Amino acid sequence: MIIKVPEEVKEIASKLQEAGHQAYLVGGCVRDLVLERTPKDWDIATNAKPEEVQKLFPDSVYENKFGTVAVKATRGTTQTGTRTNADSPHESASSPRQSALNVVEITTFRLEGKYTDKRHPDEIKFAKTIEEDLARRDFTINAIAAEIQFGEVRPPKIDDNIRRSNLQNIKIVDLFDGQKDLENRLIRTVGDPKERFNEDALRLMRAARFASELDFKIEKNTAAAIKNESGLLEMIAKERIRDELMKMLMTPRAAQAFILTEDLGLLRYVIPELREGIGCGQNKHHIYTVFEHNVRALNYATEKNYSLEIRLASLLHDVGKPRTKEGDGPDSTFYNHEMIGAKMTVGILDRLRFPKEVTEKVVHLVRCHLFYYNVGEVTEAGVRRFLNRVGPENVDDLIKVREADRIGSGVPKAKPYKIRHLLFMIDKVKRDPVHPKMLAVKGDEVMRILKIEPGPKVGQILSILLEEVLDDPSRNTKENLEFRIKNLGKLTDQELEKLAQKAKEKKEEFESGVEEEIKRKYYVK
Repeated sequence: MIIKVPEEVKEIASKLQEAGHQAYLVGGCVRDLVLERTPKDWDIATNAKPEEVQKLFPDSVYENKFGTVAVKATRGTTQTGTRTNADSPHESASSPRQSALNVVEITTFRLEGKYTDKRHPDEIKFAKTIEEDLARRDFTINAIAAEIQFGEVRPPKIDDNIRRSNLQNIKIVDLFDGQKDLENRLIRTVGDPKERFNEDALRLMRAARFASELDFKIEKNTAAAIKNESGLLEMIAKERIRDELMKMLMTPRAAQAFILTEDLGLLRYVIPELREGIGCGQNKHHIYTVFEHNVRALNYATEKNYSLEIRLASLLHDVGKPRTKEGDGPDSTFYNHEMIGAKMTVGILDRLRFPKEVTEKVVHLVRCHLFYYNVGEVTEAGVRRFLNRVGPENVDDLIKVREADRIGSGVPKAKPYKIRHLLFMIDKVKRDPVHPKMLAVKGDEVMRILKIEPGPKVGQILSILLEEVLDDPSRNTKENLEFRIKNLGKLTDQELEKLAQKAKEKKEEFESGVEEEIKRKYYVK
């Protein structure tokens, strides 16, 4: 096997060795190389102290207490991005590798003391050898080091485990049979699993992620320890769980990861609300339980390589069903589950400290995923009201969640004729005014015409005007709207408030413009 190492990584390793230091590729990049996969990032371990590394690489950053120096690569070809394979305590969403391009992290060999908080070592002590450094790592498949050896090519000695590379030789250091576990497709801890998980409880989730991402099995003693120590996750900061959850969601086998997380007893400490759907049967429109349906919807979003927000919305879109279920069997109902689910989603994502913009997007998709559309029953005005409610910028993502919902229900087509017709109608009316900002007049013109100060009255008038324009876009002219503003200005405050409330409460045709039986059928889904 020829191991391909980027030139800039070679240059960094060579510079360390020329200065009399050791340089080993470590962690996920070695694992990926052995699996003949392209590493997403590159890590080097060395016996050089951080200050020595910084002297060799002036254009570097050292902003942590874990002995890791971020070095800028010289040729600009290193692939960087969200870390998926490191086990260092300083790994986080704000890691230098995620915020800067072309960075290689160089970490001094280290030993670690007790983990009082089950996440960070109480103290960091630098080690003298790579063997000591590997012994403190999480899983055997991540505890393999590769020493880049420059100079003349020499034949390998017996038991030397040397592989050919695009440089000269690479000597594999594998003290814990990581290569064997890779061959056998096993996730196994380095040493005693209970001790490893008590050092860093986030490794409990990481085991499930690695197993799912690589399509491996978890070794039985390791799996048993995960189940026994699952409660340790309660001691982990929610931001750390969020970071690991995001990585899990973005793996190619995210659905399997969630199933495994439940099987290992971890889901109750991550998103317990999802567990309410386990064993919760649905009705004649579904063949799966709520939990199975949500996971299958996530699987579709993953297969389509959709964004994090769409994957989250697909997973959580029916999270409110168990709490709204009435009756049992084929005619059970789940009225307003999208609204309850949206409230639950706010709680879930806020608890896990997701960014505000992510939370708002996902909650909106969950709230709006259950829309009604039937060819011939919904008018162009209804489509405009739909766009006003969901926002034109959210339509594509909402349709993707709807696709995931359908496929997760076991139907064969993600986009039936009704959805295709809806997209046609949206394209037809997309230039029509569907938002107050698209009106031919603005709030300042309302104040100027009526000679009033900023206040609720301005918003009420704009709401009334928008409702009229949604019905008939031809009314959206400056002349007509100014005329309407003058007439509305003659109403009493009570009359105006009543008219504005009527406009606000007017039911969208997507949800109530048809017979009650049809509405009931589609609410039940």
